[in-house]
Amino acid sequence: MPSYDKEPVIRIEGWDREAWEGYAAVAGELAARIEGRERTVIVVECYPAVRIEEIVEGLRPLNPALVVRSEEAALERDRLNELLARYLTDDRVFGYMAPFTIDEWYDSGKLEALARQIRDVREGVVIVAGFGASLLLGEDDILVYADLARWEIQQRYRSKEFGNWRADNEEEDILRKYKRGFFVEWRTADRLKRKLLERADYYLDTNRRRDPRMVTGAALRAGLRQTASRPFRLVPYFDPGVWGGHWLEERIGLEPQANPYAWGFDGVPEENSLYFLYGQTRIELPSINVVFAQPEALLGERVYARFGAEFPIRFDFLDTVGGQNLSLQVHPLTDYIKETFGMAYTQDESYYILDATEEASVYLGLREDVDPERMMDDLERAQRGERSFPAERHVNVFPARKHDHFLIPAGTVHCSGAGAMVLEISATPYIFTFKLWDWDRLGLDGKPRPVHLEHGKRNIRWERRTEWTKRNLVNRAERVAEGDGWVEERTGLHELEFIETRRHWFDTKVEHHTNGGVQVLNLVEGDEAVVESPTGAFAPFTVRYAETFIVPASVGAYTIRPAKRPADGRRFATIKAYVRT
Repeated sequence: MPSYDKEPVIRIEGWDREAWEGYAAVAGELAARIEGRERTVIVVECYPAVRIEEIVEGLRPLNPALVVRSEEAALERDRLNELLARYLTDDRVFGYMAPFTIDEWYDSGKLEALARQIRDVREGVVIVAGFGASLLLGEDDILVYADLARWEIQQRYRSKEFGNWRADNEEEDILRKYKRGFFVEWRTADRLKRKLLERADYYLDTNRRRDPRMVTGAALRAGLRQTASRPFRLVPYFDPGVWGGHWLEERIGLEPQANPYAWGFDGVPEENSLYFLYGQTRIELPSINVVFAQPEALLGERVYARFGAEFPIRFDFLDTVGGQNLSLQVHPLTDYIKETFGMAYTQDESYYILDATEEASVYLGLREDVDPERMMDDLERAQRGERSFPAERHVNVFPARKHDHFLIPAGTVHCSGAGAMVLEISATPYIFTFKLWDWDRLGLDGKPRPVHLEHGKRNIRWERRTEWTKRNLVNRAERVAEGDGWVEERTGLHELEFIETRRHWFDTKVEHHTNGGVQVLNLVEGDEAVVESPTGAFAPFTVRYAETFIVPASVGAYTIRPAKRPADGRRFATIKAYVRT
């Protein structure tokens, strides 16, 4: 039976009485908070795609004298679209990272009119709700921050329940909705969230329909502090894809579905969630909240100084076992991603082969005899539908075996072939993939998947050919340390990439240290291991095969050992990634 934990929780100690479930309990707590006040304003600041009307209805027991929907003061749709246009571009997938703050999306005159309405209420309760509601926040008002997970936002996009903020585009292509969220809305919302989490009186989890969970702001901030002081896991999610396989379904224990799972996300803090457990009440929150609230404790001083409040490392799964090849692709060079999309660093990555069939392969680098003009001509003809692209004529194909590690600095043509279970270890600008060819297939929506030849040809490093690729990118494991029952190997990444990876083989306890920087690990061999503090600073933390976990910089020294020493003498293994400093 699969032992992978699909719902890891972080128990928050000492705050059990400051959490509530259901609107009756939420309204009851707010009523108790304002008891005896002649007049109270409750401001509910909402992340985009929160169900605002559900919250307003859920707070009806407070008998509000006035309900203000802050978005009535937002810019008109056409004016907003005009403002955002250069950051959205005409491309279906890529925009430009936008610098907006929420006040730029509001009409100051309309805001003042709403503020007068609020001031005119001399007694009773006023509820102000919406994305931007905090623009009407007064010094003595109660602030409730209503949040939801990035994955849940995507589900609401896909179901067409929601479009983008004030865009009336529920029926629009999901890629365009995601683009507007990624490049514009979520950047603005996160800037606002970073300021408000520090002072919110309450935090409202709105991920489930008509099933809110609320904690006090103090309890939330305590949970974020506790999380940044010990190893923890993110809540994984899994998504189907046209090239998906069956390894994730079978080995992790996922519900079968018509389209097989292609991706598994369990180490992407901008996308994944956390489960905080307060007594019996489970709160779901975006894991990026820990990065925003505890950047130095989580990332470490040097990583924080370099990247700011961003988590620079990503672990995810790519499943082609029983599936198909990924799209042939290339990632942008650093200067290109900065100038074209406004990103400060690029999507360098690697493929660690967690498992593989006998036929598994990886396409990586260009053949020694590649002719750039002929290759681009073949790609353009394939894009026009004139013929299939002869990938093997231009691109190296390497056999892929379990525990192989293929390094993929930006500019390197690559893709996983069928038959591989890939643990992708990379930098976090994860949507910046330029597809060169997609093997003559359509996406799950029946439409051609976007191909970006113009972007791609500007970023292909044509000198990365067979011999260079073999020498620099394929299985560069070297032993760097060993002791009684353990061996440490450096497996990458390439010198052009900022991530270092180390693999430990062990059958006994191994000592580790964060050395002042955040570390991300996966148990790539062995059933179950235990992470412990030599000083008892955190409770023993159990990880299982294929689980990714994060060790904050603040942890310092820690050890990893097999939960049970295997009788057959098999070794355990972890792969660890951290930022080179």
